[in-house]
Amino acid sequence: MKGLVLKSTGSWFEVIGPEETVYSCRMRGQLRLKDTDTTSPVSVGDQVNFELEKDNTGVIMDVLPRSNYIVRKSVKLSKQSHIIAANIDRAWLIVTPVYPKTSTGFIDRFIAGAESFRIPISLLFNKADLFKAELEEVQKEYISIYEPLGYTCYNVSALTGEGIEEVKRAMIDKVNLFSGHSGVGKSSLINKIEPSLTIKTGGISKQHMKGIHTTTFAQMYALTNGGYIIDTPGIKEFVNIDFVPSEISHYFIEMRALMNECHFNNCLHDTEKGCSIIAAVEAGKIHRSRYYNYLSILHNEDTFR
Repeated sequence: MKGLVLKSTGSWFEVIGPEETVYSCRMRGQLRLKDTDTTSPVSVGDQVNFELEKDNTGVIMDVLPRSNYIVRKSVKLSKQSHIIAANIDRAWLIVTPVYPKTSTGFIDRFIAGAESFRIPISLLFNKADLFKAELEEVQKEYISIYEPLGYTCYNVSALTGEGIEEVKRAMIDKVNLFSGHSGVGKSSLINKIEPSLTIKTGGISKQHMKGIHTTTFAQMYALTNGGYIIDTPGIKEFVNIDFVPSEISHYFIEMRALMNECHFNNCLHDTEKGCSIIAAVEAGKIHRSRYYNYLSILHNEDTFR
């Protein structure tokens, strides 16, 4: 039978099969060893073939080819990556300027990871009810960086419902991935978008002003209006560890348009002479924060907290 993976807990998977029946499945032994570059060869969003056992549990026999996927590091020193989800139509990054703060470095690394698989990206500025005075200016600055690049920005509030209907319309009939730091309100937003869900929500640690983890595993939920939404664990860093230095600038859309004008064909846009990217930064055509974040990724500096 063919099915769609809705949830992964590491060893077992929830798979929705024919007639919308959900089965608990495990991986076939040989499949477990098939992909050694990731912590698990099966992820949420995967289309799989599975067979039923006598106890009505399933065995995943193989994973169908993915259209895309998005990853993060498994652990700090590990060479393996962890696939968050696969076959995504749109990635939504939830951003908050405070409680907790989402840095532009974090945003740009997320965007680069999604761009590397041509996954469309939108930014959700949650807690709009808090955006007053100085915080409103921070929000406007963020939007002024990303909206001209084609990344749609939405002002939303899980508390008041502001902007929710517009987001719901944009999500219809798509597989939507929600991501962001712990505490930005992913689960609360999902509950607001799909009221039939009652996903556990957390708060903010007053001592560290950081989010408290409530989502342990990525999980996909069906939307009443069509499509799916994937809730992901809060993360501190989003890293595509397969980045090749010469390819990173391809994932910065404003750099992609200028890189062929550089003096050297192998220009990394760092310290080279005759670099069109550096010239564009100095001329104000590329935002300095974007360029500095590009350099941080190029030099593999994990400064995205």
